[in-house]
Amino acid sequence: MSTTAAEPVRLTQFSHGAGCGCKIAPAQLEVILQSALGTLPDPRLLVGYGSRDDAAVYDLGDGRALISTTDFFSPIVDDAADFGRIAATNALSDVYAMGGRPLLAVAILGWPVDKLGPELAQRVVEGGRRACHEAGIALAGGHSIDAPEPFFGLAVTGEVSITHIKRNDTARAGDLLFLTKPLGLGILSTAQKRGKLQEAHAHIARDLMCRLNDVGTALGGVAGVHAMTDVTGFGLGGHLLELCQGSGLRAEVRYADLPVIPEARTYLAEGCYPDGAFRNWKSLAPHIQGAAAMERMLLVSDPQTSGGLLIAVAPDARPEVERILQDASVPIHGIGALNDGSDGPSVTIV
Repeated sequence: MSTTAAEPVRLTQFSHGAGCGCKIAPAQLEVILQSALGTLPDPRLLVGYGSRDDAAVYDLGDGRALISTTDFFSPIVDDAADFGRIAATNALSDVYAMGGRPLLAVAILGWPVDKLGPELAQRVVEGGRRACHEAGIALAGGHSIDAPEPFFGLAVTGEVSITHIKRNDTARAGDLLFLTKPLGLGILSTAQKRGKLQEAHAHIARDLMCRLNDVGTALGGVAGVHAMTDVTGFGLGGHLLELCQGSGLRAEVRYADLPVIPEARTYLAEGCYPDGAFRNWKSLAPHIQGAAAMERMLLVSDPQTSGGLLIAVAPDARPEVERILQDASVPIHGIGALNDGSDGPSVTIV
């Protein structure tokens, strides 16, 4: 018998993972992406999957480039409309992280119709449409399948001036590191999935995950922003490691300056840590120094869903970046700096 929208439904109980925490671990992804064929040579393909960047970028030949990305996952919250909105916000973030602006999106929906019914699916899609409207674009179509577990997301098309493209492998020694959202989203999501999240805390992660990273479009116009990416399923450590290895640099992160959702520390002490954090850490451990303590390890590897932007900024561009963030009401969190690379760990936490 199908479940109607009028009956209480906890969507997180219908999936084995939650949000970006269901991403395949970095080490396993490396195996999946191996190919003897490689990428077809195309001088107009400015960014492909080889750099592990946030989206593909294609030169349109007139000073502009097309951005193409897709992202989808299983429920991270129980409310259907909130799930759709978060998943859509997360997918849009890939365009913003490249310094671009979205143009349109199409939906990707997998739904166990016999278990949950079409009414709930409608609310999920409506939540996605709301995020698209907030971004100023249309949800222009999509594709759906009957699936054993629910999942939802978007394929997004965007554009960017070629001079404004922000990759994750173009940081420079001396750059300062900024993070625009606090860590702990995976921990709070795990607490909700286990039924331990207090009602008074239910809005905290939801509100953060629904906040667009649209400030990335303005940051794309700053020449001193040398690299940018968004922090999602691989956690801060994983995405910072990609930035460091791609740029041939080392990062020094000040643990005391990392923004952390205060309530996440409480749930972490109660054992609410996602399995994805340990999967991430297995890949991160050889490359990160100073995270042996359990809290540090779990926060650095905590998989984020619709997390913040990680930005590498030239010191002389700091005032302009801080002004842009302030004008957009985005908190300013300086977390460390980048130095010349060496044979040691790529990331040191002090």
